[in-house]
Amino acid sequence: MDHYLDLTLLPDPEFPASQLMSALFAKLHRGLHDLHRNDVGISFPDVEKAGSGLGSRLRLHGNAEALNQLMALNWLTGMRDHLNIGATAPTPQQTKHRCVSRVQVDSSPERLRRRLMKRHSLDAAAAQARIPDSAAQRSDLPFVNLRSNSSGEHFRLFIHHGPLQDSAQPGAFSAYGLSATATVPWF
Repeated sequence: MDHYLDLTLLPDPEFPASQLMSALFAKLHRGLHDLHRNDVGISFPDVEKAGSGLGSRLRLHGNAEALNQLMALNWLTGMRDHLNIGATAPTPQQTKHRCVSRVQVDSSPERLRRRLMKRHSLDAAAAQARIPDSAAQRSDLPFVNLRSNSSGEHFRLFIHHGPLQDSAQPGAFSAYGLSATATVPWF
């Protein structure tokens, strides 16, 4: 994690920043998936200033080779007009670190009921009795809206920026650039 690169959304009168960030994140996910590397992490440096959203800046973290390989892929097609793409630069010395991870929320009681019916051979009424609509969980975490490539379902990917830590924690990152254990520099 000795280098970083910032992707900053430009203001657009037709699309809100949250919609553009969701589109950028979906493209990043495909790029990271195609790259087949687990050493590129992400953060949203403006998340605390943005209130309830992720802000307008996505920061990529990794070594220079990994970031340059990612940027050499054609994953930003259709987004370049909406972005200011920074240069790959060394990470500042003496930074804090934090985990940036995915938080999964069981927000759809209907989906949970279908799963229960399938696994336990229950009918709809029995599943409804076991999992009422009030079982839906809510989250105040910022999120991006995505569509599953496998099922076509739309879902919210909630993103949690963990507490600041004094030292880096090594580990692998998912194809979303997120990790529950590995940290990224925070500056």
